[in-house]
Amino acid sequence: MISDGVEDEEKWLAAGIAGLQQNAFYMHRALDSNNLRDALKYSAQMLSELRTSKLSPHKYYELYMRAFDELRKLEMFFKEEARRGCSIIDLYELVQHAGNILPRLYLLCTVGSVYIKSKEAPAKDVLKDLVEMSRGIQNPVRGLFLRSYLSQVSRDKLPDIGSEYEGDADTVKDAVEFVLQNFTEMNKLWVRMQHQGPAREKEKREKERSELRDLVGKNLHVLSQIEGVDLDLYKDTVLPRVLEQVVNCKDELAQFYLMDCIIQVFPDEYHLQTLDVLLGACPQLQPSVDIKTVLSQLMERLSNYAASSTEVLPEFLQVEAFSKLSNAIGKVIEAQVDMPIIGVVTLYSSLLKFTLHVHPDRLDYADQVLGSFVKKLSGKGKIQDSRATKQVVALLSAPLEKYNDIVTALKLTNYPRVLEFLDSGTNKVMATVIIQSIMKNTTHVLTAEKVEALFELIKGLIEDLDGPLNDEVDEEDFKEEQNSVARLIQMFSNDDSEEMFKIICTVKKHILNGGPKRLPFTVPPLVFSSLKLVRKLQAREENPFGDDASTTPKKIFQLLTQTIEALLNVPAPELALRLYLQCAEAANDCDLEPVAYEFFTQAYILYEEEISDSKAQVTAIHLIIGTLQRMHVFGVENRDTLTHKATGYSAKLLKKADQCRAVYACSHLFWVDDHESMKDGERVLICLKRALRIANAAQQMSSATRGSTGSVALFVEILNKYLYFFEKGNPQITVASVQSLIELVTTELQSDSASAEPSVDAFFASTQRYIQFQKQKGGAVGVKDMSPSRLDLLRRTLVINVESCR
Repeated sequence: MISDGVEDEEKWLAAGIAGLQQNAFYMHRALDSNNLRDALKYSAQMLSELRTSKLSPHKYYELYMRAFDELRKLEMFFKEEARRGCSIIDLYELVQHAGNILPRLYLLCTVGSVYIKSKEAPAKDVLKDLVEMSRGIQNPVRGLFLRSYLSQVSRDKLPDIGSEYEGDADTVKDAVEFVLQNFTEMNKLWVRMQHQGPAREKEKREKERSELRDLVGKNLHVLSQIEGVDLDLYKDTVLPRVLEQVVNCKDELAQFYLMDCIIQVFPDEYHLQTLDVLLGACPQLQPSVDIKTVLSQLMERLSNYAASSTEVLPEFLQVEAFSKLSNAIGKVIEAQVDMPIIGVVTLYSSLLKFTLHVHPDRLDYADQVLGSFVKKLSGKGKIQDSRATKQVVALLSAPLEKYNDIVTALKLTNYPRVLEFLDSGTNKVMATVIIQSIMKNTTHVLTAEKVEALFELIKGLIEDLDGPLNDEVDEEDFKEEQNSVARLIQMFSNDDSEEMFKIICTVKKHILNGGPKRLPFTVPPLVFSSLKLVRKLQAREENPFGDDASTTPKKIFQLLTQTIEALLNVPAPELALRLYLQCAEAANDCDLEPVAYEFFTQAYILYEEEISDSKAQVTAIHLIIGTLQRMHVFGVENRDTLTHKATGYSAKLLKKADQCRAVYACSHLFWVDDHESMKDGERVLICLKRALRIANAAQQMSSATRGSTGSVALFVEILNKYLYFFEKGNPQITVASVQSLIELVTTELQSDSASAEPSVDAFFASTQRYIQFQKQKGGAVGVKDMSPSRLDLLRRTLVINVESCR
């Protein structure tokens, strides 16, 4: 059925074009022979094709444009006739004898254009006559195109100021009256279209009306181009007349389009000075009109106007633009009781952006907008519309984008109240936006009070707003969210130690309430921020540990103990152990032996009771050894206890290779440079010999199970340790022991049962080159404290062994 209708319409259009072209041909022939009567006869028959009611507006437009082109040629003929002495008045009367009214009026408009140009009669009189007689066409489509033609041929002949057709003092009012009258009649025809035809075709008619809207809107554009329409005339005549027509037509499509036209075509200055009149019409529009878009566009234009020059800003204050817009939005929402949430959010989002652009220094205005939004949505619960939640995010992001400073946004008391209307997912999105703003602008939050307010804004990321986390949470997203929180914690700083400690306490309170799953991400940055404060206090020249100080390293270490203990609920023993060791090292720098010992104790307990994975044990024991080696605060008894435990843990690792490496690493616990009291060469040798026994046992096990002696890497590693301590001046490391070890490695590498490992060969070769290098340098590196006789003995021994290895 639809395809048949389209085909029929194409046939009707083709027939209309054929008839038009045929009559146009005869009209041209009459014009060429200067036969006026035949020219009028055939032009009237040509224009009769526009009387059809079978075409849609789109197809009718095609036919109209062909007729329009022919009428332009006819108009040129009329001008030539007038130039040759033909009376234009007689011609004006002659065309009125056309048989049908539609061709008659088209011809009348064409001659009227020439009549005005001849100046034989005032332009206002001719225009008034034409606009009045055009009422004879009441068919909506035909009437709209006729009046559009009238507007087109007369727009350059209006009696405007400075125009060649200017008349008496009221000439501009006449021009305005003509355009307004034509606009009014066209709008009536346009609105009437919706009532013609069966109800089932209403959607089709609305589509057709939408295609014709520009014909009506062009009148407003013509009005805006009239030079004589100043602010007073616009305020007193133009705007009231146009708004009267907009409100009274009670048509959704017409009201939305015409309000948009008013905003777009007239100057921003006029809008600002007539704001109360324009806004007063908004509540009177139909409830179904998309008023949010209309007002948003108005506020956007005014914002751009304010940004164009600082000189116009006083005008906004003078007319109280913010107050008027705020009141208008409230009235519109009250008038449209069924306005969806997306409409309310969009209106207040646009108002906030307007406020931030026009009154950036008035935070009270911005807070007032947020407060009004909260008031309008109170009692409606969480926003479910996804489009509305996106607008809320835009609303809350606007202050961040404008000020580039979260601290300024924190001054808006209604900001967190708006967040309460968002669901958990959108709260997380908004929290992420806030954190990204802080990171982008490198904003440092300086007080505990502001940190508290900030955490209230980002609680979507640090708390489970909808109950405990479930398994459906995307792990990658969760990690990214928590890593952003961790980065945020690093942005909290204050040079005042007391305030910084308050900030740390505030952060601790919030992150410990965030659930065990978040702690591995949020506890480490808090610990390191706290340790940074400890070292800051320790670096002060005055005594930082006095009883009078409210913030002391001891107090911070107590807080850290409580914080790290929370990780045991995750559980995350490996992370907790690392943090305990970090704290122990900080306590060492502050000379707090009992505190450092307690942190090591907690680390040892975690190692014994919580860490069972063999790889994790290896990593943990090396961390313990490395940290303990740097500790200088312990007395003999405490250090012996801790080192004894560390060596015991090393010997109990599962794999022999891991045992060996951990045991020879323990040798460093008994030889610490620059600390004579912590140099025990005998115990170093014991560790190295034990490492050799374990390496030998590993080889025997490999021989028994695999048929080969396995890797020689452990012996090469131990050889390097021997060389290290020999150069450091350990008297227990003799030339004989070094020589024996070199011979052992050489023999093992040449053995048929040894596994071929290029990396081990390269390692040993590198060790040999080092020995040769030391020989050539004369032992300048690492052996400066040796006696000449001891150095000479080492040289002879190393030369012999290096040459034998070749």
